[in-house]
Amino acid sequence: MSRSRMPSLFISHGSPMTALQPGLVGEQLAQLAQAIEQPKAIVIASAHWLGRQPMVGGAAKPETIHDFGGFPQALFDIQYPAPGDPALARRVVELLQQAQLPAQFVPDYGLDHGAWVPLRLLYPEAHIPVVPLSIQPRLGPAHQLAMGHALESLRDEGVLLIGSGSITHNLHDWRAGYGDGHEAPYVRPFIEWIGQKLSDNDVSALLDYRKLAPFAAQAHPSDEHLLPLFFAMGAAGQSGDLQAQRLDAGVDMGFLAMDIYRFDGE
Repeated sequence: MSRSRMPSLFISHGSPMTALQPGLVGEQLAQLAQAIEQPKAIVIASAHWLGRQPMVGGAAKPETIHDFGGFPQALFDIQYPAPGDPALARRVVELLQQAQLPAQFVPDYGLDHGAWVPLRLLYPEAHIPVVPLSIQPRLGPAHQLAMGHALESLRDEGVLLIGSGSITHNLHDWRAGYGDGHEAPYVRPFIEWIGQKLSDNDVSALLDYRKLAPFAAQAHPSDEHLLPLFFAMGAAGQSGDLQAQRLDAGVDMGFLAMDIYRFDGE
């Protein structure tokens, strides 16, 4: 049976507590998993694996990394025992290198919470092989877009390409008193601007979001949590038509917008 082309996804993974309190994002991801064809494998670029060059995790059995502190023991007890796919990881390295993007095969990296938290909500049985991919915050949005472009062809082979970050991410606001009914004032203008530019296929404006988007510095004091969006956009193809679909998953703690985007571009 022939496969349809997989979409690419951007997922706002939020706090590690999303794993215990999935809320609306959990509902949206469960529905999304039902709406798309089950992938044969997943490549996920997480905002929590950073490097100077692309690194590709090739562990046969990736460990569940609990890369956080100060949370309940129940969070540390969670395991996500998805298999890896060393052969696919080596293929990812080759595709990136063919696109003049120096990449490195890493045989022992596991799944950080930017990977396993959303994947656990998408595919709780942990039965789909996962290959983690690092991002390069020093190289900016255009580099992440190019990484997505380089791997686009995998979508035709049943591979789901995911960027996992956050549509807003300013942890300085952790103790600012925001919460339900009291959102940070920059959240809505920023996510509405992003949504409009994605709807308009205005990639050039998005690449220059630091200058053009309202409240960009407040929404993202540093780039790393928005960069996976550009990976997912790049994986949507080079035709210029992203076919972006926004799934509104609310705002966590008043300052972490939980938007999910599905891209079906050709």
